Amino acid sequence: MVNNLAGVLLALGDLAGAKKSYERALEIDEKLYGPDHPNMAIRVNNLGFVLQDLGDLDGAKKSYERALEIDEKVYGPNHPNVAIILNNLGRVMHEMSELKGAKVCFERGLEIDEKVLGPDHPNVAIRVNNLGLVLKDMGDLKGAKEHIERALEINEKAYGPDHPNVARDVNNLGGVLENLGELAGAKKSYERALEIDEKVYGPDHPEVATDVNNLGMLLRDLGDLEGARKNLEKALDICQSRLGEDHPLTLKVQNNLNSLRR
Repeated sequence: MVNNLAGVLLALGDLAGAKKSYERALEIDEKLYGPDHPNMAIRVNNLGFVLQDLGDLDGAKKSYERALEIDEKVYGPNHPNVAIILNNLGRVMHEMSELKGAKVCFERGLEIDEKVLGPDHPNVAIRVNNLGLVLKDMGDLKGAKEHIERALEINEKAYGPDHPNVARDVNNLGGVLENLGELAGAKKSYERALEIDEKVYGPDHPEVATDVNNLGMLLRDLGDLEGARKNLEKALDICQSRLGEDHPLTLKVQNNLNSLRR
């Protein structure tokens, strides 16, 4: 029950409340089952997820590493649960700019899921998308575009055109297109991602803030400074109200808005 409550609080954007609930669930299960039970991996993984959203990357990484150690002992190295934890560990390593380590995690998770689930499973799309983002940051834009387009194709077939996973892929594709100098295509991608996320989450969700921030920065590069300012101010309002003044996304948006004002 406590773990389920945490999930609800997380979906509502109450990260501090979710963290407390996950920590309580972890404490209960550790007493009931001991430190190496599969339930512990679930709890520790969930705690890592909310710690990452709160900007505590070191804490998130330690949580994912503990969850991975438990699941590898319980299930072996090639189980889908292991692929899930590898994906989460790769995400936080990517955010910490540990790109080689993140790439290894995503590649290993992708290999597991393709063998177990097949090449067109939505879990494969997650691994392919995240690998594409690492390739982007490593400067392999062609490889990044190919991976993200594959993820988008899988998710559109699996979920339809208006699913949050599709929005994520479209947003990521926009970032690659922007880096490739294809600004018109990037703008269409960001606008599509924003439209989906506003329908799914409402206008004041952090996912919407990410979309609006990306669109704002692109408008800046296209010379539409007024449009850029409006979008960045909207993104900042969402971040400050939902994530707090010191969250990495809030600081990123604030820095983008400050650069526009110089």
